[in-house]
Amino acid sequence: MVFGGLQKNSLIDFPGKISCVLFLSGCNFKCPYCHNPDLAKGRPATSPPLDESWICDFLDSHRGFLDGVVISGGEPTLQEELPALCKEIKQMGYPIKLDTNGSRPKVIESLIDSCLIDYIAMDIKTDPFRYTPFIVKDCNPDHILTSIRLIMDSSLDYEFRTTCVKPIVDEKGIENIAGLIDGANFYVLQRFRPNSVLYPEFFKGPGSKYDEEDLLAFKSIADSWVKECIIR
Repeated sequence: MVFGGLQKNSLIDFPGKISCVLFLSGCNFKCPYCHNPDLAKGRPATSPPLDESWICDFLDSHRGFLDGVVISGGEPTLQEELPALCKEIKQMGYPIKLDTNGSRPKVIESLIDSCLIDYIAMDIKTDPFRYTPFIVKDCNPDHILTSIRLIMDSSLDYEFRTTCVKPIVDEKGIENIAGLIDGANFYVLQRFRPNSVLYPEFFKGPGSKYDEEDLLAFKSIADSWVKECIIR
């Protein structure tokens, strides 16, 4: 398992909890706006690299201060040892939030069925039928759609998230996404931040950021489909 780094405390990554954020390195998507480019490329973000023993010692010593653990990436579901890691963390008494791109529904289903995660946040990059060519060379939209249904049909707390960036996301794309998550509890529209992205050359043309008025228009579309939509 390649650990990309550890954020020792966060008040915003796990709703209602003081958490740490454990980053796993490596990703099967190549989102141009990714703000963790080293993790997307599979590189450890620390030197020397972290190992599982150090992580477990840290979590053990912070019981009573931390309320939960966020496992993020990269894409955590690529790591074969993820279920074992989740089990070890759960045995310490920590609830787990998983951040995922939804590309590996079988892993998500197994984690849910095994009660190894408590909250899941899935990024829906754009209309699943438009992931190619923007997000990945070859994408099976059925994997994304299956993950959406698994998450919504589970008893877990969850959120869906979309980073609003031109030309990957537009009004029609938001409408299509909102239709796919009809009835979802929580949908987050994320502002695009152009700093330290995976492919800065992708954004050298016309402006890629949506202004606040555009984001509010996207929110008004999503509001018709989901229980709660916010701009973050």
